[in-house]
Amino acid sequence: MQEINYSKDLSSKTYQDALNIRKEVFIKEQNVDPDIEIDGEDKCTHVTIYVDNKPAGTARYYPTADNGIHIQRVAVLKEFRHQGLASILLKDIIAKAKESGYDYIILGAQDHAQAFYTQLGFKVIGEQYQEAGILHHDMKYSI
Repeated sequence: MQEINYSKDLSSKTYQDALNIRKEVFIKEQNVDPDIEIDGEDKCTHVTIYVDNKPAGTARYYPTADNGIHIQRVAVLKEFRHQGLASILLKDIIAKAKESGYDYIILGAQDHAQAFYTQLGFKVIGEQYQEAGILHHDMKYSI
């Protein structure tokens, strides 16, 4: 059974589970500096997907100044990968953005993940850049 929870409360289980997933994926697996990884937490809505009540994946987002949302920190724990959880999570966020009347969604995609985001309807915009030693491109989804 899958469940998706949203929270802005940094003391919530949803946020704590999200943070633990990010530490495992970004800090341990990808060697991202914790000072870069854990920032701006209080301005974001944190989203965690659970499988059989176990935290499996996460993302966070915040509204932009021009009626969009910026998604960040999309991650799925290794043992839950290749089950479509990131797609389920992002489709849920996209649906909520549409319901809330946002115009677009933007994210910085690691280059190896571009095909995944393209399948969801995101398009590459802008030039390649490096963040935390990893190559990225910004990608946009128009609502």
